[in-house]
Amino acid sequence: MTPQITPCLCFNGDAEEAAKFYTSIFKDGAITKTSYYTEAGKEHNSFAVGSVMMVAFTINGTPFTALNGGPQFKHSEAVSFQISCKDQEEVDYYWDKLRGGGDEKKQQCGWVGDRFGVSWQVVPVQLAEYISAGGEKGERYEGYDEHEEA
Repeated sequence: MTPQITPCLCFNGDAEEAAKFYTSIFKDGAITKTSYYTEAGKEHNSFAVGSVMMVAFTINGTPFTALNGGPQFKHSEAVSFQISCKDQEEVDYYWDKLRGGGDEKKQQCGWVGDRFGVSWQVVPVQLAEYISAGGEKGERYEGYDEHEEA
């Protein structure tokens, strides 16, 4: 059996809210399991017994885990999730849904920082073609600050 790789996103109390947010945006998103904190391990975390510990969910068939791990775990642009969009309408849809409440400084060159601090790249499927083409299209893409196709 080939091992499954599942990204685990750490949050500070809002893992369930984040999972619901992400699964509401993607047409094929679903929460598959929710686990709760118990007395076991209470000395290692600050979450109340019975509060959400972990939420398993899928987006377009890709499994994810959202974990309430505490304030010590921060998201950064070092890890992002790339959404390859078929057309401008799809680019606009994901850009608009993900950016609400996010850091405006992280909204450029197709990058979106959502309200939970998770980074996304909303790009046209032709991205590699645009960049490798050079010339006007490549230069235009490399310098743009909006989410429109180059």
